[in-house]
Amino acid sequence: MFLLYEYDIFWAFLIISSIIPILAFLISGILSPINKGPEKLSSYESGIEPMGDAWLQFRIRYYMFALVFVVFDVETVFLYPWAMSFDVLGVSVFIEAFIFVLILIVGSVYAWRKGALEWS
Repeated sequence: MFLLYEYDIFWAFLIISSIIPILAFLISGILSPINKGPEKLSSYESGIEPMGDAWLQFRIRYYMFALVFVVFDVETVFLYPWAMSFDVLGVSVFIEAFIFVLILIVGSVYAWRKGALEWS
C-alpha cells in the first residue's frame, strides 16, 4: 500500500530547499541599492575603458582535459556501490566491474595516446 505520510520529510525538504533561494533573491533585491550611475551602466565598473574585442578564443585542449577528468571522475563513483556490496552480489558482478574497469583503462590509454592528457 502506498502511504503518503512516509514522504513527509521529503516534501518538507523539497519545500524548504525551494523557499531558501527565493527568499535570498527577494531579500537581496530589497536591500540592494538602486543607484544607477554611468559607472554602474558601463561594461566594467573599474572605471577603465575596455580595449580590444571581448571575444577570446580558447584552445580546445583545456576543454578536452576537463572532459576527460569529469568522465573518469564520475565513472569511479559507479565503482563505490560495487565495492560496498561485493560480498553480497557474487562473482558475476565482480566480472562486470572488471569489464567496466577494463573499459576505463582502454579509454584512458586512448586519451593518453591522442594527447588529451598533456597540458602544454
